[in-house]
Formats: sequence, structure tokens, C-alpha cells
Amino acid sequence: MAAKKKIPNPIDVHVGSRVRLQRTLVKMSQEKLGEALGVTFQQVQKYEKGTNRIGASRMQQIAETLGVSISFFFEGAPGSEDSTGGVGMREADTANYVTDFLSTSEGIELNSAFVRIPNAAVRRKIIDLVRILADETGDSSA
Repeated sequence: MAAKKKIPNPIDVHVGSRVRLQRTLVKMSQEKLGEALGVTFQQVQKYEKGTNRIGASRMQQIAETLGVSISFFFEGAPGSEDSTGGVGMREADTANYVTDFLSTSEGIELNSAFVRIPNAAVRRKIIDLVRILADETGDSSA
């Protein structure tokens, strides 16, 4: 009888994606983070995928190394509440979608470039352009 493959806990996946997001934002490689933590880059990969759970002391090390509070890793986590007392399903899905996008290299690169545009009118036109392009290539029945 073959062993079942263990599915990562959604919280572990979320925390790992937030580690990856912050690591990428501070332009740190998995190797450098691993060195700071005393683990291999493969272990960092497992943390970021949620395959391996991050213990409390290791999470404190990661937070200090990446310059964030531990609570940063749990922002927008599945089942968490926001400052207004709760998150509706639609808002939670949107928050996860944004977090997932910002965890990609494309999301980080796009966001980084976008915030460097000094002219608000130009930023607004870029948003309009992206909306138009999305309607042309996606399902416009939404």
C-alpha cells in the first residue's frame, strides 16, 4: 500500500508565500536567507512552499533577518480576521489573489516599477490600459 502524499496546511502555505514575498522584496536569495538561518536553500524552498512547517524560533529568526514582525507572515491568512472584525469570502479571495500575485517575480517587478512612476496621472492611465487589456483577453462577462 502506497503512502499518501501529505498536503501542506493552508496556513503553512500562506506563511511560506509571505516569507518568499518579503525575501524577494528585500532582494535576498534563498541561499543568503538559508545562510542567515543556518539551513540550506532547499530548506528555505520547503518553508516557502509550505512543505515544511516553520517553528516559532525559526520564524523569529526569519522575521528579524527580513526586517518584518512575525505578524506580517499571517496577514491575510486563511480564516484570519482583519481590523474591521472579519473578512467576507469575496474579500478574503481577493486578498489571497493579490498576495499570490505579489509573491511572483512578475508581481514584484511590476509593483516595484509601478510605484517608481512619479506622475499619478500616468499611473492612472496604466491602470486603465491594464483593465482594457484584461477585458480584451479575459472573460468580459464579469
